[in-house]
Amino acid sequence: MTALRRTAAALAAAVVLAPAAASAMPFPEPPAGRSGVHAQVQQVRDATAKYRSPHRAKRDGYALLKDAAGIACIDDPAGGMGVHLVDGDAVSDAKARAGHPEALVYEPTEQGKRLVAVEYVVFRSAWRKHHPTGKPHLFGRAFELQGADNRYGLPPFYELHLWAWKHNPSGLFDDWNPRVHCPPVA
Repeated sequence: MTALRRTAAALAAAVVLAPAAASAMPFPEPPAGRSGVHAQVQQVRDATAKYRSPHRAKRDGYALLKDAAGIACIDDPAGGMGVHLVDGDAVSDAKARAGHPEALVYEPTEQGKRLVAVEYVVFRSAWRKHHPTGKPHLFGRAFELQGADNRYGLPPFYELHLWAWKHNPSGLFDDWNPRVHCPPVA
């Protein structure tokens, strides 16, 4: 069994074992002098600053996620995402917490990998157990649904990217960043 299939199986099994509470939990009100999404993005940066190095993320339980073809660095003609490190325990709890993203996204550079974004993930089946309608929300944004035909071979899931560490000219919450590139596959 490939590492991806083991990861997908573990993530799918985690949904079955997910606790009863499934809800989106945004940050509390922004501190005085700050407002809205910009303050929340700063709070995400503060919460994830310790993961600027993927080594620390791995020590804290984040693991490499590859797609069904075994590709770790995810890109598209619209731009790149990068390399995802996923916290399987966070995925399994079926909650979206702004301060604890399910995935950290790293851009490959000549000096190593650099944290550029975070991603929030909630499996649709887990969400539907507690919310018969609607989608998870954070930062005033609804998550996007990725169907069963997703490139990871995972069951349908909701996701939301946040480019907290690198500017994305396509938008703060867009999946693809034209300024992120994966190295060519040899």
